[in-house]
Amino acid sequence: MATDPLCAAPSDPAASPPTAPPAGAASAPHRVAVLALDGVYPFELGIPKRVFGSTDGLYRLSTCTVDGRPVRTDADFGLTPDHGPEVLATADTVVIPPFAPVPATPGLDPAVAAALALVRPGTRLISICTGAFVLAAAGLLDDRPATTHWALADHFRRLFPRVRLDADVLFVDDGRILTSAGAAAGVDLFLHVLRNDHGTAAANRAARLCVVPPWRDGGQAQYIEHPVPTAGSTGTAPTRDWALARLHQPLTLAELAAHAAMSTRTFARRFQEETGQSPGRWLTQQRIALARHLLEATDLSVDQVSTRVGFANPVSLRQHLHSAIGVSPLAYRRTFAGKE
Repeated sequence: MATDPLCAAPSDPAASPPTAPPAGAASAPHRVAVLALDGVYPFELGIPKRVFGSTDGLYRLSTCTVDGRPVRTDADFGLTPDHGPEVLATADTVVIPPFAPVPATPGLDPAVAAALALVRPGTRLISICTGAFVLAAAGLLDDRPATTHWALADHFRRLFPRVRLDADVLFVDDGRILTSAGAAAGVDLFLHVLRNDHGTAAANRAARLCVVPPWRDGGQAQYIEHPVPTAGSTGTAPTRDWALARLHQPLTLAELAAHAAMSTRTFARRFQEETGQSPGRWLTQQRIALARHLLEATDLSVDQVSTRVGFANPVSLRQHLHSAIGVSPLAYRRTFAGKE
């Protein structure tokens, strides 16, 4: 494992990672350097300023590039930050916003590596979306929990198998290193950082100014597309088609096996081989997927939805939905259908 100068723990307790002082304390502003890489997303690049800029001078933000030169964005314009990489050497927090295209290999660009080498040990590091690819390529996320956009999770895992990636959450706070999913999850993470640095009142004020909730329930799981699959015509597929048309019924393993003209043992084995799941788990997932669709697209009550998808009662629906995506049926409906 390569030596990681940024992760080196100081032996002197007085040299511990810099953090912002309590709200109201007389102190120099917390210095934040935002590193704009080529292909940066303009929206996410502005998140640190939008959130921290509401705090009446508690933070001083500087946007920089790896060489002080302009960078292109993923939009139809470029930008020219006021600073070069030298601000990274004095920052208390370094932010890496997302950029495109996503790296195809695990290597770190030499110019980016040289810029990161300027960051002092103990500096807080924050990434948004694909910014986690940079931290991972630098070896900073090895054996650590982290997250990125759910649509990039499989690619990320292939490139960086040592990272303990959790694609179901909006952000991960692992002490000195914090990572978030895409776009709005970056706002969630910076509100979280502000809350930890200066308290709930400061975070709530920033949220109101940004016209966003100060805290969102659930994680990325509620935004991942899980369409109800169309089964084929071999193996257990016809029975899966048959079951999908009867999700409102209390289907048993014996009934599924009988439809497939197999013993329960053979059916369960074949089902696992073909889907990677047990029949019971698969049925639950299809019921949750159908419930999500009904909550988004219909005016059915939660009681009616639970009946339509085959859960015993609304309590069962709430428990299963919360377990799967971290929110209640009504919260899910408010987010995706705008209905109470």
